[in-house]
Amino acid sequence: MNQYKLSFIQHFDEHEKVLKETKEYLAEPFEKLVELSVDAIKKGKKIILYGNGGSASDAQHIATEFTVRYSVNRVAIPAISLATDTSALTAIGNDLGFDELFSRQIEALGNEGDIAIAITTSGQSPNITKAAQTAKAKGLISA
Repeated sequence: MNQYKLSFIQHFDEHEKVLKETKEYLAEPFEKLVELSVDAIKKGKKIILYGNGGSASDAQHIATEFTVRYSVNRVAIPAISLATDTSALTAIGNDLGFDELFSRQIEALGNEGDIAIAITTSGQSPNITKAAQTAKAKGLISA
């Protein structure tokens, strides 16, 4: 087997291992998040998603799936990604600082009982942690 094929196979083996571990680790928290989200939507609340870099793209994608349809036609689910408004992102970053990027938007758009979902690979970004603190202080349900 040549080195490229071996590397390819090793990468897929690693992905399979990570996928299995992730599935086991997140199954219960994900189920709880879904239950909380369904309850919030039934109460007229919305889902707010945010993240940096690739996680910003994930937040945008998930918010779109909620508002459009995902796999079957259904009633639209109110959801928004805080990573899509370039005017807000650049104004907040410039005027208030990058650490305020999402917390300022949560302050403006979040209401008690809404769901706030941070998507992050490290969980250490100051703008993510500050947004989670703002969401909690305003009575949003954070994940």
